[in-house]
Amino acid sequence: MNDYIARVTENLRQRFSLEPEYLQSVTAWLDMIAPAAEDPRYEKLDLITRMVEPERMFSFLIPWVDDQGVTHTNHGYRVQFNSAIGPYKGGLRFHPTVNPSVVKFLGFEQTYKNALTGLPIGGAAGGADFDPRGRSNREIMRFCQAFMYALYRYIGADTDVPAGDIGVGSREIGWLYGAYKKVTGRAQSSALTGKGLTYGGSKVRLEAAGFGTVYFLARMLDHQGETLEGKRLIVSGFGNMSWGVCRKAAELGGKVVTLSGPDGYIYDPDGVCTQEKFDFMVKMRYSGEDRVEAYADRFGVEFYPGKRPWAVPGDAALPCAAENELGVEDAVMLLANGVRYYVEGANMPATADALKLLRLSPKILTAGAKASGSGGVAVSALEMAQNAVRYSWSRREVDEKLRAIMTGIYDASAAAAEEYGLGYDLIAGNDIAAFKIISEAMIAQGL
Repeated sequence: MNDYIARVTENLRQRFSLEPEYLQSVTAWLDMIAPAAEDPRYEKLDLITRMVEPERMFSFLIPWVDDQGVTHTNHGYRVQFNSAIGPYKGGLRFHPTVNPSVVKFLGFEQTYKNALTGLPIGGAAGGADFDPRGRSNREIMRFCQAFMYALYRYIGADTDVPAGDIGVGSREIGWLYGAYKKVTGRAQSSALTGKGLTYGGSKVRLEAAGFGTVYFLARMLDHQGETLEGKRLIVSGFGNMSWGVCRKAAELGGKVVTLSGPDGYIYDPDGVCTQEKFDFMVKMRYSGEDRVEAYADRFGVEFYPGKRPWAVPGDAALPCAAENELGVEDAVMLLANGVRYYVEGANMPATADALKLLRLSPKILTAGAKASGSGGVAVSALEMAQNAVRYSWSRREVDEKLRAIMTGIYDASAAAAEEYGLGYDLIAGNDIAAFKIISEAMIAQGL
């Protein structure tokens, strides 16, 4: 690590010691890009500092009224992290854990994930500490409206384009977009993505994140002379990403044998491979109960309460739930069970020590979420393109474009790793590739 990066790292540790998620993400990235950061221009322009801290960040109160007429107040955030290559773009998360650290971490990850797609979009993130669980549809709608009334001044098709994340699906995007239209007086369809198909949404959007992760895994397998045919996938989560992974893996001949939730995980040796099971995942996702045991009850498979699925043997592990869900003990189990591919769907799903253990092990090939988890934002950007020309591509066209984008991300990551003498380190490769794209754009645009 050169002196400049070391100083930036130490400064971040001192200033943001109370923001662990953000600090974990940024310091890991700084370590990854160090081999490519020797250009003296970076220090002269203090470019690294400008790349790891957001351009701007907003916080706001969100008062709203429940069905009993009682007023509640939540806290909302939007971080507009970097706009060097295009308008800010990133999700909205409604969850009690949302705070400035989480939002900054998500915005940072989104910036470099977006750059890898090759599409002209910057990075952002946002959300609120609102818990939709146990709330009625009317309450969630009123909250979405109140949230948008606080946010609308800072977003737009050429400024900042939000999308969904945890707690914000197509239903919530519809209410958010409806509020945006009312308060602005503009039917600007590309102001948000993740919309329904009847008002500017894109085909494949809901399953895009999972499809993209599977396409990335397929490219890794191809590099090793293998295919997905007959492969067992260990997957966490049961939301849109996991649903997309299950569907695309089954289409390409593999099978997902685990799903997980806050209550534990299920093991389905036959695989989550049928339309009935796919449909039931959707039902679970929108039940609002946030539990996966219902799958075990419905299909007669084993349920393991309070546990994560990483002890189950398989060919590939795909964490698709939340940050830091996989620790060192879990990583050790993956290696002991002969898992040969670790491919991230969720943002920063492994702790720093767990990821280091997996990256450095000769027994397993690893891919980071900035690359392998880019499918969702790729199709979000394709949705923006369709909105701009008032046109809708077919499902096949969107899927083909997504596969091409994910192949390009893999190729860029592998090439960057090779260029800097890092072998087949795809995680370092994807960080370096994104760093080069954004740094050159920032240098070209001046201060």
